[in-house]
Amino acid sequence: MITNNILIKLKDRNSENIGNTRDKLLSMKDRIESLRDLTVKVNIRQGASSYDILQIAQYDSMEDLEAYIVHPMHIEVSKYMAAVIESIAVVCYES
Repeated sequence: MITNNILIKLKDRNSENIGNTRDKLLSMKDRIESLRDLTVKVNIRQGASSYDILQIAQYDSMEDLEAYIVHPMHIEVSKYMAAVIESIAVVCYES
């Protein structure tokens, strides 16, 4: 299994924007076949070096991760994310 963790820092870090972004990410759950599982968590301890959202996605294989990346729904969500993200950090590993 492949686990891909993404830490997301938003440009506008208010609670409404964080909630909307969380909901947008979760809209992909159970709607993209190659996405085995999706968890989205909101950081409850803010600070200058904090990220706002953690997305944990799991795939059966690297091929499934690649299929997810080009899936039309993921592309749609990515366009939204590009407009709201200040920075991200990614860790992808075999689990």
